[in-house]
Order: sequence, then C-alpha cells, then structure tokens
Amino acid sequence: MRKALFLSISLLLLAALLAGCSSPSPAPTAAPTAAPTAAPAPATEAPAPSAQPTEAGEGADPEETEHPAPMEDGTEVLDEEYHCTISISCAMILNNMDKCNKDKRELVPEDGWFLEPTEVVFYGGESVFNVLQRTCRQKKIHMEFSNPPIYNSAYIEGIGNIYERDVGELSGWMYSVNGWFPNYGCGRYALKDGDVIEWVYTCDLGADVGDDYMSQIDE
Repeated sequence: MRKALFLSISLLLLAALLAGCSSPSPAPTAAPTAAPTAAPAPATEAPAPSAQPTEAGEGADPEETEHPAPMEDGTEVLDEEYHCTISISCAMILNNMDKCNKDKRELVPEDGWFLEPTEVVFYGGESVFNVLQRTCRQKKIHMEFSNPPIYNSAYIEGIGNIYERDVGELSGWMYSVNGWFPNYGCGRYALKDGDVIEWVYTCDLGADVGDDYMSQIDE
C-alpha cells in the first residue's frame, strides 16, 4: 500500500513539473515597425528667372540707318569748325587698264591714290563739294566740275585729269559718305562732324566700288 501511495505522489510531482516546463513562453514582442515615411514630393521646377533689364536697343532689330536729306539751296555757312576725312582713289582703273584711254594711263597713280584718307576742317553748313573743292585746291590736285540743272548741284567731271568715260562707257567719279552712296549731287550733302568722304572712280557704274543702287533698280 505504501508502494502504491509513493507511486501516486511521484506521478503528481512529475505532472506538475511537466506542466511548468510546457507553459507557453510569452509571445515575442513584435519589433516596432517604423511608420512608413511619406515619399518626398516631386521637386518642382525652379521658377523661370525673371527677365533681366536690357540696355536700350539690346536684342532688338537694329534700326535702319537714316540718311540725311539733300540740303536746300542757299544754306548759310557758319563759323563753327568741324572735322571730316576725305580721300580720292582711282584704284579700280588698275584692274581695268586695258579699257583705259591710252593717253590717260600714265596719269593713273601706281597705288591708285590721288589723296589718301586725310582729316580736314570744314564749317557748319558746308557740303561735300565745298570740302572737295577746297582740298583739291590746297593739295594742288586737278578737279573740274559743271553745274547741270538736272542735278541742281555740282557734277564732278574729272579729278587728276581722269574724266568720266576714260575707262569705258560706265566709268566716272562717285562719292560716298560713311559708306553710303547718296543718290543726289555732292553739292547738296550737308556734312556732319566726323563724316568720312570717299571719292572713287568706278569702271562699272558703281557696282565695282560697292554701290548697289543700279542693281536694285534692275530688280
């Protein structure tokens, strides 16, 4: 009987021991998950830079150069002195010596210059013709002109004894001021301080010296 009692107690202790060992271990605590970070908002384009102020005329189409209108007859010549540059060239004849009048070939300067660019004085109200006439007289350069009514101005027939048509039917003297060939006589062009006057001899009605006036008429 003692044996049976001992066996019962042993079984109870073993059951209690097993029950303690098999008690569920506490559920592992879930690691806290970080709250999902909101995706960064897409970067917005930088605002377009504001237009910078520009200087007057910058970026605009260049204005067409305004050429002076012919001066009126009887314009008063003033006492104020100004300066301009004048030159006289027949260099184009050098390229057309075969067309040049044989009696005139020896009169053509080797470098084509009757007068290299020279600064001279003029007075307010004077014309291109006034400056040419005075300069040729001072430099002892031959110059001959006429005053045909059709031009209402002096017409330059010859300089340095080289005349119109001495190098073909389309040859003669022309003038430009600041690179522009006026379509009126030299006696009607009123000069401004700093103007650059160029007298050139053309062998092709101006086309060979940079005047496209006739080509525009043909178009």
